[in-house]
Amino acid sequence: MADKKKKDPQTEPEETKRQQEAEAPQEPETQTEETPAQEPQVQVDVEALVAAEKDKYLRLAAEYDNFRKRSQKEREALYADIRCDTVAKLLPVYDNLERALNTPCGDEAFYKGVEMTMTQLKGIFETMGITPIEAVGAPFDPSVHNAVMHVDDPEQGESVVVEEFQKGFMLGDRVIRFSMVKVAN
Repeated sequence: MADKKKKDPQTEPEETKRQQEAEAPQEPETQTEETPAQEPQVQVDVEALVAAEKDKYLRLAAEYDNFRKRSQKEREALYADIRCDTVAKLLPVYDNLERALNTPCGDEAFYKGVEMTMTQLKGIFETMGITPIEAVGAPFDPSVHNAVMHVDDPEQGESVVVEEFQKGFMLGDRVIRFSMVKVAN
């Protein structure tokens, strides 16, 4: 019974204090136990920062790649535009040479010189990828032909080009100049 009296509620706080004091030197061990609990939190934060920086890097790399591709396309489009503009400025020369070849000439050497110049110009156009638009006998196509006259001709089919007034040219799929034509029916 004496033991029961010792375990009186008043004495219990004293025993608890003694036990805590005895365990007090072991508190650094408890702190080291808490450190691993904090370490996963720090590691998670570092991993999140690394993932965020990696995401930023990937986005920046993709943005740069898109910029590079867009710049390349713009340069190619600019080059095509310049080629078209240059050829468009040379087309009046082509027209004049063609008129000169269709005009009767008494000087054979002069005619031969004009013919050689025209052959050279056609060769340059061919190397540049410039192709003439076929017109006479072809069906009328508003995407490459410009109809300036209309004639009713029962011998010709419906919407057929019967005469070409001015030759048209294309660079790939791009029209440099439309063919001016006369369309039947």
